[in-house]
Amino acid sequence: MLCLGIESTAHTFGCGIIDSKGKIYANVTDAYKTETGGIHPSEAKLHHENAKDKVVEDALKAANLKLEDIDLISFSQGPGLAPCLLVGMKKATELAKKLKVPIVGVNHCIAHLEIGKLMTKAKDPVLLYPSGANTQVIAYEGGKYRVFGETLDQGVGNFIDSFARYIGLGFPGGPKIEKLALNGKNYIELPYVVKGMDVSFSGILTNLKQKYDSLENQRFSGHQKSKGFFSAKKYKVEDLAFSLQETVFAMLVEVSERAMAHTGKKELVLGGGVACNKRLQQMCRIMCGERNAKFFVPPNEVLVDNGLMISWLGIVQRKQATKDFNGIDIKPYERTDDVIVTWR
Repeated sequence: MLCLGIESTAHTFGCGIIDSKGKIYANVTDAYKTETGGIHPSEAKLHHENAKDKVVEDALKAANLKLEDIDLISFSQGPGLAPCLLVGMKKATELAKKLKVPIVGVNHCIAHLEIGKLMTKAKDPVLLYPSGANTQVIAYEGGKYRVFGETLDQGVGNFIDSFARYIGLGFPGGPKIEKLALNGKNYIELPYVVKGMDVSFSGILTNLKQKYDSLENQRFSGHQKSKGFFSAKKYKVEDLAFSLQETVFAMLVEVSERAMAHTGKKELVLGGGVACNKRLQQMCRIMCGERNAKFFVPPNEVLVDNGLMISWLGIVQRKQATKDFNGIDIKPYERTDDVIVTWR
């Protein structure tokens, strides 16, 4: 069975093709980017509208297949930006109707975990899932993929992008912050915010912005200056980027290790765009080594948002596929633990 999957939750429109044995035929993506500023849902939607036909055509061409060879269509149903999700859903439905084949909507977060298992051969891992909008520690227990820890405010990727945008970098900002951090030498103390099994980034972002501006750029009254309340200190942006990574990644590794201890699982898999960061990978590898656990990192092309993971989860959930095209819809706010796992 061949499944064509479409990803469109946020900045990426992707199309992947895979068969029921896990043989990969194609994985083509086209991502929305900006020189300055972040992701604008309406602009991302327009990007997807303009890219969708060519991405699907390029995937079929790369796979050396015709559209008629496809047996199943899957699409990212949620969570994600509703305008973007709708583009993918409509394209997937259009293809399924044309081919008269079943269609299945799948959960984007679980797709990251399942493709990670396929690509690494991990058996029953804990998934550390740091991406733009999502930051979760996930593991299978009791018929669902349970969330053992997550962000209380924004995803770690959005947090990093927000700081990158603040200092004048474009979107996505993660790779640029990683590059800056390589030249950082001095650790600058930042808030370390772990609350039980959850993490928070908003206070760290505020602190970073204040340090970037430096105290001399804040609005102090002349009276405060004369009384000695004002002291100016500047920070190198490279050191701020370095300190950001060291602090936030340590938080993620801490809650991941605690989830592994709680569940008794001996495998950790990374998934999500921020998981491409080499320093995060290194810290996870060290932690797993100390626990005598196995650590797995799928290739970057499936860490970032992509259609291949959607097509593979379509194969996994093929028994839930339908030809009732009128019943198909998006689920922008669907949580990982909303999904009942029937395939394990």
